[in-house]
Amino acid sequence: MQITDESFEDDVLKSERPVLVDFWASWCPPCKMMQPVVDRLHEELTGTAEVVSINIDQNPQTAAKYNISGVPTFVSFSNGQEITRKTGALTENQLRKMIDAASEQKQAA
Repeated sequence: MQITDESFEDDVLKSERPVLVDFWASWCPPCKMMQPVVDRLHEELTGTAEVVSINIDQNPQTAAKYNISGVPTFVSFSNGQEITRKTGALTENQLRKMIDAASEQKQAA
C-alpha cells in the first residue's frame, strides 16, 4: 500500500497494528528488487500488521523528518514510535524480524 506525507500520521503513527514502512525511490534498483517481497508481506500480514511504502521523491517531508539518507530504508513502528531501522536490500526473514520486534513492543505497551 502506497502512503503519502499527508496520510503518514494516520496510516503509520496512529495505526492500531505494528507497521513496517518501506522508504523507496523509483530510480533505485534495490528498491525495485524489494517490491515483490514488500507486496507479499503486505498481503500475508493483512489483519496483524501493516506493510506500507512511501516514495521519498514524491513525499520529501516524511523522508526528511525521519532522516532517510539512503534507499531502500525499512523502519518498523509501534504505537507511533520507531522501533527498528535498516537500510539496503533485506531478506524476507529480516523484514519479518523487524515486524516481530514492533509486534512485541505493541504487546508490551
